[in-house]
Amino acid sequence: MPLRLTNFKAVGLDTTPDEIFVDASGNVAATPAEGAETLDLNGAYLSPGWCDLHVHVWHGGTDISVRASEAGRPTGVTAMADAGSAGEASFHGLREYVIDPASETIKAFLNIGSIGLVACNRVPELIDWRSIDIDRTLAVIEANRDVICGIKVRASGVIVGSWGITPAKIAKRVAEMVNLPLMVHVGEPPPLIDEVFELLTPGDIVTHCFNGKAAGSIRDTAALFQMAQDMAARGILMDIGHGGASFNFKTARDSIADGLRPFSISTDLHQHSMAKPVYDMATTISKLLAVGLSFEDCLEATTNAPRSVLGLSGANGLASGIRADFTVFDLEDAEIDVMDSQGNHMVMGRVFEPRLTVLGDDAKPASRRLPPET
Repeated sequence: MPLRLTNFKAVGLDTTPDEIFVDASGNVAATPAEGAETLDLNGAYLSPGWCDLHVHVWHGGTDISVRASEAGRPTGVTAMADAGSAGEASFHGLREYVIDPASETIKAFLNIGSIGLVACNRVPELIDWRSIDIDRTLAVIEANRDVICGIKVRASGVIVGSWGITPAKIAKRVAEMVNLPLMVHVGEPPPLIDEVFELLTPGDIVTHCFNGKAAGSIRDTAALFQMAQDMAARGILMDIGHGGASFNFKTARDSIADGLRPFSISTDLHQHSMAKPVYDMATTISKLLAVGLSFEDCLEATTNAPRSVLGLSGANGLASGIRADFTVFDLEDAEIDVMDSQGNHMVMGRVFEPRLTVLGDDAKPASRRLPPET
């Protein structure tokens, strides 16, 4: 049904109209369509649709993935990227059963390990050279160029063991061959984080950028932090990737205070992080706000920045003819106790509260998952 959106504050968009019209095809229109349903947004913010650059939604195909709906529109997210749940051996299932039927826009980083996260960490996807099939990986990429947005490698000791930096090198070479970015998970060595950093070029993504793991954090030494700042300045993208083990309040607070702002805010939502400490995108954005990221930077890192990686509309989303894709939300005062991935606590004074998503001519209510107010 055509829509007419009224009574909102447009943010993160090139223009700030009083009303938005969506036609029966789901595209933004210059004039209202006959019979349009009017939605009064009660003075809430309206932004480009929230975009989560790191989720795990290959539900049933891995032992950690949640359903796409649990990461998506019910919590305010209209677009997401599955971050390596599937390798070449199972990507066809992720596409057929998750990506294609989803209400949300879903793209994927293809795991360089053929088996992906089928038995996450219990059976690492990068044990030795038999774990990677370059020819099959290249074939899957070429057959799915419309939805594969990059290559994913988990470059930390629990995954690669004594194989060290080699899987990351192979993943980077494959990414170069297909002209796609590399998303690299950093954490406990081997390899060392500076070994990983030396491989990366503009457009590549460091996920878990504010983790607090000893010998795996950008705050381990002054030289490492300077290296991270230099990388960000030349176009290497720092992504939050909160997850169950990869976000630390102090690392984030100190890094932001010292001038390093994340490119994108993502949840790394999965079965072992959704109940706590992550909950959802809204809570994750609110944590970044609480540790010192401005409202404007939080918004950019949740909308236009990650949407640009996925080739989606952003600040231009009010231009006539573009598919409508918006999140409606409030910023409310609250006292909510939350944890980082190491069990450190913090009380948030303000929280993002999603109210509605609009995708095409379809509007659906949205809300923040717990934690409850204290």
